[in-house]
Amino acid sequence: MNQELLMIQEEALRELETVSNEDELNKLSAAVLGRGGKLTAILRTMGKLSPDERAALGQAANAVKQELSDRIEQRRAELIESADRQRIEREAIDVTAPGVRRAVPMGALNPLTQVYREIRDALIGLGFTTFSGPEVEYDEYNFTLLNLPPNHPARDMQDTFYVNDKVLLRTHTSPCEARALQTIKPPFRLVIPGRCFRVDEPDASHSPIFMQIEGLVVDRNVTLADLKGTIDSFVKAVFGENVQSRLRPSYFPFTEPSAEVDISCAICGGKGCSSCKGTGWMEIMGCGVTNPHEIENCGYDPREWKAFAWGVGVDRVACLKYGISDIRLIYEGDGRFLSQFK
Repeated sequence: MNQELLMIQEEALRELETVSNEDELNKLSAAVLGRGGKLTAILRTMGKLSPDERAALGQAANAVKQELSDRIEQRRAELIESADRQRIEREAIDVTAPGVRRAVPMGALNPLTQVYREIRDALIGLGFTTFSGPEVEYDEYNFTLLNLPPNHPARDMQDTFYVNDKVLLRTHTSPCEARALQTIKPPFRLVIPGRCFRVDEPDASHSPIFMQIEGLVVDRNVTLADLKGTIDSFVKAVFGENVQSRLRPSYFPFTEPSAEVDISCAICGGKGCSSCKGTGWMEIMGCGVTNPHEIENCGYDPREWKAFAWGVGVDRVACLKYGISDIRLIYEGDGRFLSQFK
């Protein structure tokens, strides 16, 4: 029996030297020390031996088992250390290696950004300067100073996010008109961009957050004709020289007279198609001569100073210009969509 134990021990130690990974090590351990292993098979024959032989065999078997267990765990530690070293070597970066030029995919500006810059640059070319105001606004600036006092029915035209009775998320960029009149000495020409907020369910043509850009001119003796000429120049700069514009009577509480601005359909050239519903015209924004009450509310004599303004949804212009059928695509940031506007 002792001779068999020595043979098992020597054979296991030889195989242990050739083991190259943990799987092979586990198989060797099971073959020698496992429930069906060689060493266990010898121990099962102990019942046929005398008490003295059984004691001697048990002592010898335990010594062999202990040595093999220690050597197996030692070999396991060596294999783990070797595997870690190889992994580190594989993952190491050779900083001395020459660089490899790889094509980096280029992004694209959102069509909203592109259209905003076109509108802004067109107005700056007409002598306008940029002006901005807070998105979280006072009711006084968003409504009251713009000729919409408390309980004015026109307030219902805009579904408003209220913070409290006096503070809200601005529903348009027009509060900046009042702020400009209170902080800048006229005459001036301003282009006012910014985000606006209204209670609206998102769908193909509506969003609770949208981008607006507004133009404001304050001077002596400006007229509706000046407004029409400015808008026509702006439309041609953004949509092209062949696109015409027209004013259609409308109503806004902060302008008098007020008008909607239509442009000739850029898709059919004004002949009539499904996009313009057969009319040849598409509505893009509202405008008008500033109401004298607004000028007076901001501390100026409306008999001396006149003004006109207009406001346009930048996302609406982007949809019209690029034929985008769903406004939500502009705000989702999908790279596949944006890559079309390189």
